[in-house]
Amino acid sequence: MAGGKIRKERPQRGGATHFQGGIPFHKSKGQHILKNPLLVDSIVQKSGIKHTDTILEIGPGTGNLTKKLLEAGKSVIAVELDPRMVLELQRRFQGTPYSSRLKVIQGDVLKCDLPYFDICVANIPYQISSPLTFKLLAHRPLFRCAVIMFQREFAMRLVAQPGDGLYCRLSVNTQLLARVNHLLKVGRNNFRPPPKVDSSVVRIEPRKPLPPVNFKEWDGLVRICFNRKNKTLGALFRQKGILALLERNYKTLQALQLTSDGFDQDSEIAQSLSALGNTLGDMNIDTEEEEGKDNGDEDEDMEMDDGDAKGSEFKNKILGVLKSGGFEDKRASKLAQADFMHLLSLFNKAGIHFS
Repeated sequence: MAGGKIRKERPQRGGATHFQGGIPFHKSKGQHILKNPLLVDSIVQKSGIKHTDTILEIGPGTGNLTKKLLEAGKSVIAVELDPRMVLELQRRFQGTPYSSRLKVIQGDVLKCDLPYFDICVANIPYQISSPLTFKLLAHRPLFRCAVIMFQREFAMRLVAQPGDGLYCRLSVNTQLLARVNHLLKVGRNNFRPPPKVDSSVVRIEPRKPLPPVNFKEWDGLVRICFNRKNKTLGALFRQKGILALLERNYKTLQALQLTSDGFDQDSEIAQSLSALGNTLGDMNIDTEEEEGKDNGDEDEDMEMDDGDAKGSEFKNKILGVLKSGGFEDKRASKLAQADFMHLLSLFNKAGIHFS
C-alpha cells in the first residue's frame, strides 16, 4: 500500500473479493489488513511507544493500527500510496480528537522525503521490504527504533547469525547498521485477505554511534564474500574475475593516490543504502549467493593463471592478506561482523580497496 506502482486490477474469477468499509483490497499492492485486534495491541505494546513520540506508519490502509498508534503517541505520520485508502483514513478520523494529530502523506514511501519521526511502526507491502529497510536506516536524524511486519523468510534473514542457513549479505549489512530482534511470528490467517505466507514482526534499532567503517568498502567486500558463501575465502579470492576487479581498483587508487580515510560517514551511507536495498531484491534476495549455488558463470570461477607474472604477483598479495589474518580456510557463512571488519582493515592496509 505504501510503495510500488498502482496497477489496474482485473476482475477476479471464481474467487471472493475482500472488502473493508466497502473498499476492495488489491493483493498486487500488498493490501493485507490486520484483522486481529489482539495482535494489533501486541504490536503497539512491544513497540515501546512514548506519549511524546512522533510515529511513522507505512501503509496504514483503513486505519486499524493507526487508531492504536494515535492513542499511544503524540502524533502519527501515515504514508499511503492508494488514494482510496487515504480518503477512508481521513473519513475515519475526521471530527475526532485524533484528526489534528494525524498527518497523511499520499505517495510512494520509497520516493517520498520522510519527515522527522521518533519511531516507525508498520505493516508494510512485502515487495518493498529490502529497499524500505535501508531507506529507513539511511534516514537522518536517526530514529529510536522501527517495529515492522515482514514476510517471515525475509525477517529470518534479517536476524540470522553466522552459521544459520539464511545468513546472507542482507543479514550482515543490516546488522552492521542496527540491532535486529525477532518479536513475534504472525500466522497468515490474521490478515484479510490472508497472504500466501506467514509473517514476523521485527524490531530494528539503529546503532548509535555507527561502526567506524567506510560503507561502500564494506559492502564491496561482503558482496564478494557472499557470492559463494560456503566456499573458502582462499578459493573465492583466487577466481579470475574477482582478482581482475580488485587489481583494477588497486591500480586506479595507486595512480590517483587515494585512500579511504576522511569520508563523511553519514553522507556515504545515505548515498549507498538506497542502491543497496534495490540490489538485494526483496524476497528474491541474494539469488547469486543463496546457499552457495553455482551461478553457471564458469569464467568467473577460473583461477588466475600463475604463468602471468604480474597477475601472479597480485594474486599472491591477496592470498598473503588472507593468510596473515587466518582467513584463507574460512567461509563467509561462518564469519561475524568483527571478522569482516578485521578482514577489511587488513586489505585496506595492503592498499586493496573494494569501491
